[in-house]
Formats: sequence, C-alpha cells, structure tokens
Amino acid sequence: MKQRLLVMNGQCTMQQEDQGQWKNSKVEKARGVKPGIYNIYTANRADKAKEHTGIILYVDKSTVYQQVGKGQYVTHDRADFAKLLMAGETKIIRYSDDGKAVASEATLGQKQARKI
Repeated sequence: MKQRLLVMNGQCTMQQEDQGQWKNSKVEKARGVKPGIYNIYTANRADKAKEHTGIILYVDKSTVYQQVGKGQYVTHDRADFAKLLMAGETKIIRYSDDGKAVASEATLGQKQARKI
C-alpha cells in the first residue's frame, strides 16, 4: 500500500492510495515539517550500522519516518526508541550495540534547510 504525507497550511495529512486515488487517513498539525508532498512509500529500512541525520516527518504506532536527503526517506521501528520522537525535529539517529536507537539533536550545520 502506498502512503504519502501532504503538508500544507499547517496541517500534515497522511494519505493512502486506493484504486489510483489518494484518500486521507489521518490529519494532524504539521509541527515544523516544511510544506510539500513526501512520498514515504519509497522509504527504506534504516541501516542499523549507519548514522541517519534528518528531519522526523511522521511518527505512527509502529514506525518513525525520517527524511535523510531530498526525496530520500528511511523508517525506524518505534519500539527501538526509549523516548518518543516528535515530527518536525531534526535528529541524528544511531543504533547501539544492542540494536536500540539513540537520537540526539542535530547541530546547526547538520540541519536541513530549504530555500524558497
């Protein structure tokens, strides 16, 4: 099932494709996520041997979606985090030897920015 995020007017809408049509499944506040269309169905599972830096786009019951580059997304298992992450935060996510995710605040140089 394809999923995407549509962010505009301060709202973040999770949409799912159903027979070629995008249908809204959940709407919430954007919380600092920049306006745009995020095709999170293209996301890959996060490589636990690497460090992932980027903005947290969306958090649901089982998955954390993170944008790590323009049009590049990774997913993390929510159960791997000791502390709940919020959408709109820019984080560096590493994995410890026991497979648990460790999220730290990204420095100013590591934060992604868009020019309008």
